[in-house]
Amino acid sequence: MADLTPTPDRPGLHVSKPSPNTPATASAVCHCGASATAKGDAQVKALVDGYTAHHGPAHNRR
Repeated sequence: MADLTPTPDRPGLHVSKPSPNTPATASAVCHCGASATAKGDAQVKALVDGYTAHHGPAHNRR
């Protein structure tokens, strides 16, 4: 399987939760240079919400 971790050359958002009993993890890199990681379901949700609102797709809104 390919490495799906975002990098400055391949910005994006990656979320993983291998099973219902393990905490979610996430990493995000935006083409503007911002990056973040999170561990735990609540922190991952906050990262996804923040990335969606302020980075990634938000930069394409007009």
